[in-house]
Amino acid sequence: MAESETTPVDSALVKRLARLLEETGLTELEYATDHWRIRVARQPAAAHANAEPAAQAPAAPAGAPIPPAAETADASHPGAVVSPMVGTVYLLPEPGAPPFVKLGQEVKAGETLLIIEAMKVMNPLPAPRAGRLAAILVENGAPVEYGAVLMIVE
Repeated sequence: MAESETTPVDSALVKRLARLLEETGLTELEYATDHWRIRVARQPAAAHANAEPAAQAPAAPAGAPIPPAAETADASHPGAVVSPMVGTVYLLPEPGAPPFVKLGQEVKAGETLLIIEAMKVMNPLPAPRAGRLAAILVENGAPVEYGAVLMIVE
C-alpha cells in the first residue's frame, strides 16, 4: 500500500487550516509535505454571510441589507478608503464600544476609521484625508478582500 493510503488524516490540522481561511478571508489554501498534501477550500464570503466572525467583535445581524453604494463604489473615487489587505473589518474598537466613526461625521486626516484583523493582528486604517464620512460600505465583522472600497470620505 502507498503511504498516503495508510496515513490517517490529521483532523486538527484540517480544522486549523479552515480557521485560517476564515480569519484571512481566503477561499482556498493548500499545505503539503514530501509525502502528502491537504487542500482546504470554501465558497466566497457572500455564501457565508451568516457565518460567525473569527474574532470576538459582534457581527451585523444576518440579512442586513448592503448599502446600494457598495455595489457601485469605485476605488478611483478621490475619497475612497480601500482595504490594504485581506482580513476582517471591525468598526468598533472593542465589543460594546461606540464605533470609531459615524456616517456624516467630519474626520481628520490620519484619524482611525476602522480596524482590519489579519492573521490575529489588529491593523488600524486611518483616514487618507480630512472630510465628511459620506459612506460606510462594510459591516462590522465582515471579511474584506485587498482593494475593496470600505468607506468614502468627501
